[in-house]
Amino acid sequence: MRLIRACYDFDCRIFQQINRRFDNKLLNPFFRTITHIGGSWFTIVTVLLLMIFASDQTRMTAISSALALSVSHLPVHLAKKLYPRKRPYMILENTKVPFNPLQDHSFPSGHTTAIFSVVIPFVYLVPSLSFVLIPLGICVGISRIYLGLHYPSDVIAGVIVGSFFGTIFFFLLNI
Repeated sequence: MRLIRACYDFDCRIFQQINRRFDNKLLNPFFRTITHIGGSWFTIVTVLLLMIFASDQTRMTAISSALALSVSHLPVHLAKKLYPRKRPYMILENTKVPFNPLQDHSFPSGHTTAIFSVVIPFVYLVPSLSFVLIPLGICVGISRIYLGLHYPSDVIAGVIVGSFFGTIFFFLLNI
């Protein structure tokens, strides 16, 4: 129990170090914008457009991303039901949060899961894209903490789940 408490305390400290910068005039527009790249509208439209307009290997990779995106949200939904962790802004004092924040459970981060399930197949297809796509995914994850909506462990879980399903579906469809 002490180990769990120590991990939670560490999670809260990291969260607060990131979230306390919420009022930064340079970071605010960046994180408030980039967070939407991990949202359902952006990820779904992106993979659909790639499936329609891309050719051959890129189309198969887009299909891999679409399947990873779809299937990865089953364990996310299940985890949110089994582990109903309240969002940090609901528990931690002095948390800064945008107007009208999400009300559902925090663990794991759906936005982070989504972006990693979409980008990981493209990282396998064109490894040099990792220099752009992985930092993009990390920025989406950090935005979720910055905006007071997720703990770092929620984001890490999202990275793991999204990357796992992105990897599985890339190799199932592209080998």
